[in-house]
Amino acid sequence: MKVTDNYAFLTKGPIHQVIGTLAVPTIISMLITNVYNIVDTFFVGQIDTQSTAAVGVVFSLMFVVQAFSFFFGNGSGTYIARQLGARDRHHAERMASTAFFYALCCGTLLAVFGLVFLTPISKMLGSTPTILPYTESYLGISLFGVPFLMGSFCINNQMRFQGYARYSMYGMVSGAVLNCVLDPIFIFGLRMGVAGAALATVVGYIFGFIVMLRMTRMSPNIIRYSVKRISFSFAYVKEILAGGTPSISRQGLAAVSTIALNFAAGAYGDAAIAAMSIVNRISMFVYSVVVGLGQGFQPLCGFCFGAKLYGRIKEGYNFCLKVGTVFLVFWAVLLFFFSKGAIALFRNDPEVIAVGTSALHYQIISYPLIAMLTVSNMLMQTCRKTIRANILAAARQGLFFVPLIILLPHYFGLTGVECCQAVSDVLAFLLAVPLVRWAFREMK
Repeated sequence: MKVTDNYAFLTKGPIHQVIGTLAVPTIISMLITNVYNIVDTFFVGQIDTQSTAAVGVVFSLMFVVQAFSFFFGNGSGTYIARQLGARDRHHAERMASTAFFYALCCGTLLAVFGLVFLTPISKMLGSTPTILPYTESYLGISLFGVPFLMGSFCINNQMRFQGYARYSMYGMVSGAVLNCVLDPIFIFGLRMGVAGAALATVVGYIFGFIVMLRMTRMSPNIIRYSVKRISFSFAYVKEILAGGTPSISRQGLAAVSTIALNFAAGAYGDAAIAAMSIVNRISMFVYSVVVGLGQGFQPLCGFCFGAKLYGRIKEGYNFCLKVGTVFLVFWAVLLFFFSKGAIALFRNDPEVIAVGTSALHYQIISYPLIAMLTVSNMLMQTCRKTIRANILAAARQGLFFVPLIILLPHYFGLTGVECCQAVSDVLAFLLAVPLVRWAFREMK
């Protein structure tokens, strides 16, 4: 079936073909995004345990940056998709430029604030006295790339919601590939250590941003940015808030949970922080495929919601749920048997491997539940069911995780730290089931 018009493709094309076409480049983008984290962890892990732990500590702040990035990108993207589905390009174009402008301004403010309060922030993130110098070095350089990272994520999400995931992928891939090349050169060749990893990442961010801007010119149908279209009307801000707050809840609370995890693990030494950081990176890498699958579903969901094709939304949801769950079950089985090797790949320290292996075993118990949690949250967000989207976004790493990371270690020690995320995932799943049924009952 040859389809050249995105409206016709998204509202009439075969479900598996539409989601597959949009999800594959989106999955690649998600994997490449995680490559930024995986590559730094791998190369820094060759230095020492303190450097590995420092990268894990800073990772929680990058969750905050991503939270604001997705706030503007997803908040505007869901609106853009619905407007294009309703054949209203004018408001879609104004929203795109407005949200992009806000994202760049927010990124600049976050970078300046971080540099001014570098040491207090590093301590607040969970750095121990032995980790603090490495954290300040890595974070101080990384902050310079924040505006470019936020701009890239905003463009990426807006293009994805328009149905041009393939073009948005190029910007993410180009920056990550450059980062991979520069990491060993800066860290080992120029003997910059953890600072070299941060510099390589910043250069990757800037290059990816430039390429991403270029991609908006690849098709006349892609919405382009213009200063003349920037609006300060509260109507657009309200739509960004409605569509973007679930991203803030999801990513922002991920930052809070990571910080809480760092503090809880820190009571058991630097090796425990490093181990939990590695387990998080592995899980995030696996989850990124399911997140990409869900993001491939979102443009179809947005267009069909605008066109009132609710039955088609449910078909797409069920397709993503089946594919995502099968994928996660496969990885759960694989990582169960190769958990030690997976941890040792990042840091060959017996203490790190022991804690990391145990934590990974607990984590993979909940892997099969993640597809339902992820796709359900994206369904709610795209269909503007803001309160339920925020509840689901907050559940897994906030509503349940934060109380559990306080209670479980108190009663079970290090084991409580290791199993906390899995217990939280199960509780979030039980909450998600009735909310999803309620949402589909409304689509009639």
